[in-house]
Amino acid sequence: MRIAVIGVGGIGSAFAFQLARTGGDDITVVARPGSPRFLQLVRDQGIVKTTGERVDVHVTDTLDEQIAYDLVLVTVLAHQVEAVVPALRRSAAKRIQFMFNNFEPEKLRDAVGADRCSFGMPFIQATLDPSGKLNATIGAGGQKSKMGSEECVAIFNRAGIPAVLEPEMLLWLRCHAPLGAALESACFAGMRRGGGASWAESIAIARGMQESFTLIQRLGYRIYPSMKALLHAAPAWLVAVLLWSLSRIRSFRELLATGVNECRALVDVFLRNASELLEPGAVGKILAMKPAPEAAGPSLEKCQ
Repeated sequence: MRIAVIGVGGIGSAFAFQLARTGGDDITVVARPGSPRFLQLVRDQGIVKTTGERVDVHVTDTLDEQIAYDLVLVTVLAHQVEAVVPALRRSAAKRIQFMFNNFEPEKLRDAVGADRCSFGMPFIQATLDPSGKLNATIGAGGQKSKMGSEECVAIFNRAGIPAVLEPEMLLWLRCHAPLGAALESACFAGMRRGGGASWAESIAIARGMQESFTLIQRLGYRIYPSMKALLHAAPAWLVAVLLWSLSRIRSFRELLATGVNECRALVDVFLRNASELLEPGAVGKILAMKPAPEAAGPSLEKCQ
């Protein structure tokens, strides 16, 4: 298959590597023009792992809209995707799959066409070292990436990326966004403090997450799946214990803290929707989830 991957950070690089090496697909990676990652890829003309393994890929800084790719994977973050939507809309790609936290997936579906659009959520651990080499763990603990398309499930499983069909992928994504933002916020708070989020931070983030679930209900959706509904209904202190504890697991903290900018962008989307649907006190609790801009100092640069 001819596959393009837009966004070649850790997740996108891991997908490109597996699809090329195990899946045997013809892979083109699209990185931001002039970015350090683009220059690394041009230098290597492939994806290189920290173990020394490599696969050849085509490297470009622009999606070729004339090529009828069998699949275009979009692994940029939700707040970055608007820059590539016009090219995706015009492209001849047969299928476009968005793979990131997304509170409003219907907007992307409508922008590129429901007939060729699908969504997923990666469940792999992948980072790049300073030289651009990939360190990835796929399938740890039985984790499987979720996909809204049977076709994409088959493509990913063939490439050695465990995947499972989620029939209600759009609702799943919307309901995952508050949990994802809460985990990123707590882990970044832990990075700032050098060990874990404080109890005050944890309880504030827990309350903001629960109000974000309430927002989903006010928008006319149910909380899905049942685990998210339990987090919504649980006492805030119990959810805070979970966030407090997870932020103290170093590997988890360092991985999730890199999502601080995604967290800020997601909270902004929650707030935009909440302003007319929730009471001011509830809106304030959602705002409390958002890491302050002035926190973006050396520790953030290190974790990103």
